[in-house]
Formats: sequence, structure tokens, C-alpha cells
Amino acid sequence: MIDEIRSFIRNEAERFGAKYSKEIDKLYVERNNTSEESLRDNGAYFGFIHQDEEATGPFHDFSLTIFPSNGTEPWLVCLGIGSNGFKNDYNLASYPGLKRLFSQLIDENGYCKSNFADIESNLPSTFTSRDDLQHIKKTIKQYSKYLPVIQIIKDPASEESKKIISSFVAAYAKIRDWASNKEQRNAISEALNPFLSVKVTDHLSEVTHLLEYRKYVVLQGPPGTGKTRLTKEISNKLNAKVFFIQFHAETTYSDFVYGIKPNLENGDVKYLGYSGTLINSIEYAKNNPKEKVLLIIDEINRANLSNVLGPVFYLFEHKQDLNNINIQLSPELSITNIPENLFVIATMNTADRSLAVVDFALRRRFAWYDLYPSPIKHKDFFKEDFVEFKRIFEWYASADELSLQPGQGYFIADDDEQMRNRVQYELLPLVQEYLREGLLVNAKEDFNKYFLSRINKSISQ
Repeated sequence: MIDEIRSFIRNEAERFGAKYSKEIDKLYVERNNTSEESLRDNGAYFGFIHQDEEATGPFHDFSLTIFPSNGTEPWLVCLGIGSNGFKNDYNLASYPGLKRLFSQLIDENGYCKSNFADIESNLPSTFTSRDDLQHIKKTIKQYSKYLPVIQIIKDPASEESKKIISSFVAAYAKIRDWASNKEQRNAISEALNPFLSVKVTDHLSEVTHLLEYRKYVVLQGPPGTGKTRLTKEISNKLNAKVFFIQFHAETTYSDFVYGIKPNLENGDVKYLGYSGTLINSIEYAKNNPKEKVLLIIDEINRANLSNVLGPVFYLFEHKQDLNNINIQLSPELSITNIPENLFVIATMNTADRSLAVVDFALRRRFAWYDLYPSPIKHKDFFKEDFVEFKRIFEWYASADELSLQPGQGYFIADDDEQMRNRVQYELLPLVQEYLREGLLVNAKEDFNKYFLSRINKSISQ
């Protein structure tokens, strides 16, 4: 069994671009410690280590390590770290994409550390004390600090288990950059894709259902992810009367709720009251109780919300009795509740670094729905450009920096010339601004390579 799986893994590695020759520079080094004595002593393992390491003795950096058993007990397939720690791979360990990649390969029978550079913390006892791992408990104890990713394989000869093993080999090939041609890169993608597949979400149905249940919803995401388009689709689906306002830094209570303005008649100055968008939508909803009314607040976090909302803030309560609170919106209008047929959708651009933080009290009053950049079926969608941007962000971006990724709307163009213009005059300045702010600094060379190949422009120009 062990020889069979070793052969399978070597074949997969070579299919993904790995090479080994004593005469030329080696792209991988294989370790094999699966003698009968090692199996009896609970210390057998085999796999690949960094190409600069020796075939014997302690080693550095990330490894692909398999711990086999001598019978029908489960095996372990792991991303490991040599007991000598890091020499070449410390920066690699810090890339968020490494954890994102391997965390998608494991299931309920696996474990992924939160910090791949951590070689001080042991695996949690809830994992190491599992009944199905007692046959290799000594091995796990010995290497516990050096196993950032671990997956239990119950039947390594099964097709399902081989898919998991192949995905680990493909992931290791990816971080070692084994592939040298399109065929090898495609083979890696084919091995990983079943584990990396993106869930197709029906945002229209999900948000519509959420809105009908919660009444007040914020759509948040980077620009170009379709927030405004989705609000329009929802209003059409609800067949709702729409009221719209876009917040900005100078938006006030007078704009949104109620204000006064001077009026000159016969030389006299008079001040007349006027209703803002909120009062207009409330009055329409009260006068048309059988009709659904939708208030859309675009870019809700661009304004000073405390100043804009004032006492209206208390009205945004989901299924809470406010009959003891009376809010005076204008001299003619005083209410205790927002009408049942009035719904609110707000949008928020998570990539705008100048925006004020939304306070927690407002967050409690709204439901929050995330929209992420995702490929779309559109005849003018430049998928290759989108995929490359997505790859760079997923590999280098922290959790906070992911909110900066340009959405799919940036990659829609009538032809290649228009797309090149978008890259040069929209995407390049955007990335340059991120880098100036100290964001995505580890991605600089990958971005530079993309812009040079796409429009012959450097990040530094």
C-alpha cells in the first residue's frame, strides 16, 4: 500500500511539473522513512521537502509530509515544517493566501492552524486525542508544532482519498512553482478546483428574503460588485415605489428628514419648511398601505450619520415595540414606528478608506449583506484580467485588504482597447494609491508584472 501511494504521489508531482535529477538542479527532494522498523516504532513518514535541503538529516521550511500506517488505520497528509524552522519560506508563511489555499482542502477530519509561521504552538488536544489517531500518537506528539495543516485519510487507496492527496500535492506544487507550461498549470488547477469551487449565490433572492424579514438592510462590498444594480433588481421584484438619496460628506438632517429654507415674497423673508427623502417615503407609505415602498440610501457611510439621522435613529428597530417613544419628524408629522410597508436598503463601499466608521448601534439596527467580486456571465466581461486580479488579492491581501479588491464591474468593456484603457486609467491608479497607503505591499511585484504585460506600464511610472 505504501509503495503504491508513494508512486501515485510521485506521478502526480511530475504531472504538476516536479523534476528530480542528480545531474541537474533538483526541483524537489523526496524523503522516505517507511521501513518496517519505522512503522513499528510509530515514526514512519514520506514526502517532499524544499529543493535546497539535503536528502537526510534535519531540514528547514515547508514540506509535503504523509504519515502512513502499517494496517487499516488512517493516514495523515500534511503541510509540514522542518524541525530546523524557516530559512527560505518565512515570507511565504506570512502570505494569507497560503492559509486560504490549504484551509479549503481539509474537511471535518482535518485541522488548519491560524498562523502558519507559528512553530511554538502544538495542535489542539481536541484533535490529537482523537480515538482514530492513537496508532500514531507518538508521531503527532513529536511533530505537533510543525504541522500547520493536517488531514486524516481513512482509506488512502480509495478514489476519494486520492483526490484529497492529489489536491495537497497540487497545492505544494503551486507554492513551489513547479509548473513550467500550460499543461502542468491546468493539471494543478484541475486537482484543486473541486475543493476551491465558488458557491453560486442567488443574491437577488437572498437579499429580497432578508429585506422582507428584517426591513432594514445594508449591502456592503468593494466598488464594482453590483450593489446599486442589485437594489434596482430588488425594487423591480418587489414592484415597490422607490425613494432614493445618495449620502455625501455634506448631507444633513435637513436633506434627509426635515429642514427650512428662506423664501422671498414682496421683499419679506419667510422661512418655509420642506420634507426630506425620509419623510416623503414615510408619508407615501402611510397613504398607500397596500403598496410596498423602498427607500434606497446610497453610500450610507459617506455622511456623518449622527447628524443626518438625529432622533430618527431610534425608529430603525426590527420587531421592537416603540409605542412609548414619539419621534417628531416635522411640525406636521409625529410617529412611533416606521410604516410596515416601508423597507430600507443602504449601500456601503468597503474600499473607500476615507469613510467614517459606522457605529455599533446602527449596525445592530440593520442586517448586513456582503457582496464580493465574482466572475459573471457577460459577453463583454474580461475574465482573464479579473481572474489575475482575484488571484493576487487572494494570495497577498489580509482579511481587511480583501475589501479593496475591484469588483467585476471594472472588467466589463466593449473591446480590448477599452479594457486596456480601464486598466491604465482606473485599475493602475487604484493599485498605486493602495501601495502609497502601505496596503498590499507584498503584492507589488505581482501587480507590476500584470501591468507590464497588459499595458506595458510599471507600477512605479
